[in-house]
Amino acid sequence: MPDSECAPNHDCQVDLEVDLERYVRRLASERRYSTHSLKAYRQDLALLRPPLIQTPWTNVEARHLRRLLAQLASQGLSPRSLARKLSAWRGFFDFLLAEKTMAHNPARQIKAPKMPSRLPKALAADDSQRLLDFPQHGPSAARDLAMMELFYSSGLRLSELIQLDCAYHPQATGWLDAAQAQVQVLGKGSKRRTIPVGAKALSAIDAWLKLRKQWLQKHPDADQHALFIGTRGKRISARTIQQRLASLGLASGLPSRLHPHVFRHSFASDLLQSSGDLRAVQEMLGHASIASTQIYTALDFQRLAAVYDQAHPRAARRRA
Repeated sequence: MPDSECAPNHDCQVDLEVDLERYVRRLASERRYSTHSLKAYRQDLALLRPPLIQTPWTNVEARHLRRLLAQLASQGLSPRSLARKLSAWRGFFDFLLAEKTMAHNPARQIKAPKMPSRLPKALAADDSQRLLDFPQHGPSAARDLAMMELFYSSGLRLSELIQLDCAYHPQATGWLDAAQAQVQVLGKGSKRRTIPVGAKALSAIDAWLKLRKQWLQKHPDADQHALFIGTRGKRISARTIQQRLASLGLASGLPSRLHPHVFRHSFASDLLQSSGDLRAVQEMLGHASIASTQIYTALDFQRLAAVYDQAHPRAARRRA
């Protein structure tokens, strides 16, 4: 049966826009997805619009989606990108299914493309120490060190660090409890968790809080709650953190660009290597499934293999 055509001004296009926006709003309100994630979802879901799929979206079948994936693959999209788009479509059609707008989820009939296993990037322990001990200068040095120490100490996501307030208050999403040496954060899926904070991180945060008081005095309209603020007194932005870390990584001589998530991977890898407690690492990272945490066991073996290759007298012969 041929696809029923969907004219540019057809009501089905209007309905699609309305449902897409309702779904994205739900991701923002119930799952608390970041602005960056919501933008990515909008882009992936926009592919369901005409002319890429020339049928009313309520009539979309698995064959339409397979054809669209094939078109995207021919344009050079990686298996990982294709899998992400398929995941976004599945979530959207599940939403419509729950609302009884559709009778089935066509995206559930499609198997995600195979992806090559890719280990997360983590800093070697020596690189972590060199970075954190690297002498910093400038007005934001204390703040930047406190952020890096906290990233590495507690394995926070970028969004979780940004949301932190200095202490608990009724409107707080996440906060520091210095007396208990811990932070409370609201992670993915609106799941709250408590994470320990190490002594070095607490010391760096204490030094930053003294400087923070001076910044607040210069800006009467400053954010009085936010733990990390910019020079204008407002809660620090993700972009500012990314730029500062990239600059510090370059200055300290790291071999690759420093991203906030590298600290999270380093935290997980080093903690797992020292403790061997995969379940505890899962809890601290806030992973819904332990399968997400198990990748760090492969990362640890990769490090062990590298040490073996460098140190064992038979390693050179084995490689040859």
